[in-house]
Amino acid sequence: MTQTRTAHRPEGLSAYIAVTAAYWAFMLTDGALRMLVLLHFHTLGFSAVQLAYLFLLYELAGIVTNLSAGWIAARFGLTATLYAGLSLQIVALLALAQLDPGWALGASVVYVMVVQGLSGVAKDLSKMSAKSAVKLLAPRGQGGLFRWVAALTGSKNAVKGCGFLLGAALLALAGFVPAILGMAAVLAVVLAAVALRMPPGLPGGSKGVKFASVFSTDRNVNWLSFARVFLFGARDVWFVVGIPVYFYAVLSDGSEAGNRAAFFTIGSFMAVWTILYGAVQAWAPRALGAASRPEAEIAAAARGWALSLMVVPVLLAALVALAGDPAPWLTATIIAGLLLFGALFAVNSALHSYLILAFSKGERVTMDVGFYYMANAAGRLLGTLLSGLSYQIGGLPACLATAAVLLALSAFGAGRLRT
Repeated sequence: MTQTRTAHRPEGLSAYIAVTAAYWAFMLTDGALRMLVLLHFHTLGFSAVQLAYLFLLYELAGIVTNLSAGWIAARFGLTATLYAGLSLQIVALLALAQLDPGWALGASVVYVMVVQGLSGVAKDLSKMSAKSAVKLLAPRGQGGLFRWVAALTGSKNAVKGCGFLLGAALLALAGFVPAILGMAAVLAVVLAAVALRMPPGLPGGSKGVKFASVFSTDRNVNWLSFARVFLFGARDVWFVVGIPVYFYAVLSDGSEAGNRAAFFTIGSFMAVWTILYGAVQAWAPRALGAASRPEAEIAAAARGWALSLMVVPVLLAALVALAGDPAPWLTATIIAGLLLFGALFAVNSALHSYLILAFSKGERVTMDVGFYYMANAAGRLLGTLLSGLSYQIGGLPACLATAAVLLALSAFGAGRLRT
């Protein structure tokens, strides 16, 4: 059995590399699209709450997709879900390019929400394919699973960070519609290349899988999913609307040149933040000593890392509230604090991504991963909604204070894991 597994490892590894490369291409367009939509519609006069609405269906679609994607992959195979994700993203990009500037505000909001919802389905189909492939193909022993998970997740976030910068640059230099069409063309080339050259190694589907089995009955999977909801809600409550709108207000003087400079600065910050987040994720197994620590000990550390992260938004919220008017020193302090948040958040996220695969059973890995990422999408939906509402009510301090509350709930869930 061991010899057979070893003999097939090169084919499996080639399939994993192909899936990962396609996932990188997807996440580059995903990050660029988010930045294009956010900045383009902010310049058209959308309020913070209206901007949040644009992403609500994206996150809601992620909840539904992740719940069913594990069953779809188990039923039809991981390759099918990957192709479906890439194809739907191309359709979403082409549809967004058809937006008519002459439409009424309400019609524009609804149309973009629907297109973003389609993009959300695409993203989660692609993500579930890549993450499940890790469990099936990663080497066992000496922290191999943790290293492979961290490498995939870290590199994905670094690529998405580059996408943020790419989106801001394309909006400033090429404009909204040319940028959208260019990304659709590149992604179509990637899809064709992967479809033509996909090596064997990924499992096919099984017709006997029942949809009811997508719901996990494992205590650890359920509590980890609970913690994941509030961890990602705590990030997106300031990341989606609060910080971009705050920085735009501080950095732009309202002129075309001022807007262009603000776009590049905001895109650069979000890119650097996400790339740092990805780099720390990739480094997390070494920082946590995963090669020599038992699974139970790593699981027990999850609560402490969540509480450490909670300290950062508490201090930043108090600082911004007490400082009053924006100032260069305050902007620099916020940036430094949020970069620290990103580093600590990356360790928390890497821990969760490892634990879900460690807790999952091999025969139902796609369904456990799908259920877990449904919780991930629910957290992003919660954070997106609260981002617009919190900023509208109390500005950036309210966004950061809300993040601290959500992190306390995440720490509670992590503390319930049985080790």
